[in-house]
Amino acid sequence: MKAIDYTERFEDDVIVVGVDGLPPGVAAAEWAAREAVLRGVPLKIVNVVPEWCLQDGLSGGVASIGTWMRQGGETALTEAVHAARHAAQDVVTGTSLLGGDPRRKLIEASQGADLLVMGSTGLGSLRGLLIGSVTQGVAGHAHCDVVVVRGANPEPHGVVVVGVDASEAQETVLDFAFDEAATHRARLRAVLAWNCRQIAANATVGEEPEISTRGLAEALAGRRDRYPDVQVSMEVVEGHPVDVLRHAAGSADLLVVGSHGHGVLSGMVLGSVSQALLHLAPCPIAVVRVGAAR
Repeated sequence: MKAIDYTERFEDDVIVVGVDGLPPGVAAAEWAAREAVLRGVPLKIVNVVPEWCLQDGLSGGVASIGTWMRQGGETALTEAVHAARHAAQDVVTGTSLLGGDPRRKLIEASQGADLLVMGSTGLGSLRGLLIGSVTQGVAGHAHCDVVVVRGANPEPHGVVVVGVDASEAQETVLDFAFDEAATHRARLRAVLAWNCRQIAANATVGEEPEISTRGLAEALAGRRDRYPDVQVSMEVVEGHPVDVLRHAAGSADLLVVGSHGHGVLSGMVLGSVSQALLHLAPCPIAVVRVGAAR
């Protein structure tokens, strides 16, 4: 496998998955392969090593270490390709071994992509750099929507859960969630969490959560017409959104949240919610670009 420093924009209409040879990355490759087949797009599998490992003219112990790290990256790519093809026989795959900082390279790779998929934990190709920190950094700055896969893919529930906050940003989040539910022929649960203490503490709100409920119901009603085959339910639950969505995701195949939120419920900035759920969600989580993240 030829090492490629792929610094230009990746081709459009592709799903990119970052792998590191560890189980969460393999699970991410499997999830991404199935998604690529359903969407009818190719899958680009990426591994990142330190840039110096790909340079010519290395000698002595440095050359040996560079060869070891480069071979490790190539092995991770090969294993990911095998896992992807096992998960989705018809998937079209391509691979790239990149040199540089994993966060910057994955963000670059997200330009023009339909979706960027990553595993949630592990040590990555750059020894000592937690892939969790890579995931956090990339999810907040990627140029496309991001899906983080936490581990082995369990048996499907046929359910997509979307967390909403009754803001303008929810339109983008709902569009993604409805598309995913339709693509996977899954039921969609729209969950809005509210906290009476936060409402009471904010004089600019001064309204009952029914206002948010009405706005959500109207948004869902318009999409029901466009997605007649998607079975939709709406749930308004009192509690912190992290706790509420974590519980709801326990019986879901995918949890969908926005990268940032600006809802009417004071203190519930979805950016902080999505950051927490990257660590806590019991199923794959999609972070949809909204607001400042675009």
